[in-house]
Amino acid sequence: MTPEDAEAILQEYFAPWIQQLGLRVEEVGERHAIVRLPWSDDLARQGGGLCGQAMMAAADTATVIAISAARGEFVPMTTVQQSTTFQRPVLGKDVLLDVRITKLGRTLAFTEITLTAEGSAETAAQATTVYAILG
Repeated sequence: MTPEDAEAILQEYFAPWIQQLGLRVEEVGERHAIVRLPWSDDLARQGGGLCGQAMMAAADTATVIAISAARGEFVPMTTVQQSTTFQRPVLGKDVLLDVRITKLGRTLAFTEITLTAEGSAETAAQATTVYAILG
C-alpha cells in the first residue's frame, strides 16, 4: 500500500468531520503508519494548545490506516479500546502520529501510537488501541 492508497481510504471511509481534520498520510509500511495532523487554530482549546479530542480522533483514524496497510487493503474494523496519555501541550505545530502494530491477529489488532509535535524530540502524547477486525 502507498501513502496515496491510504489517503484514498481516508476519503472513502471516514466521516466528513474526520476529513476536516486534514490528516495526511506520510508513510505506510508492513506494520506501521505515520500520519500528520496539521495545526489549525480551529482545533486549539482555550490557552492555545491543540485539543486532546483532535489528537485522540487522529490516533484512532491513523490506527485504521496502519491496520489497512498491514492487511494490504481496507477491511471493516472498529475500535474496541483506546487509551491516551497526554504529556505536554502542542502549540502551533503539526502533530506526527507514529502508529506501530504490536499484534495483528485474525480478529484483533493492538497498536501503540506516539504523537510528537513536528520538530520536537519530546513525546506530546501516547495512545494504545485495540481494534476488532470484522472482515
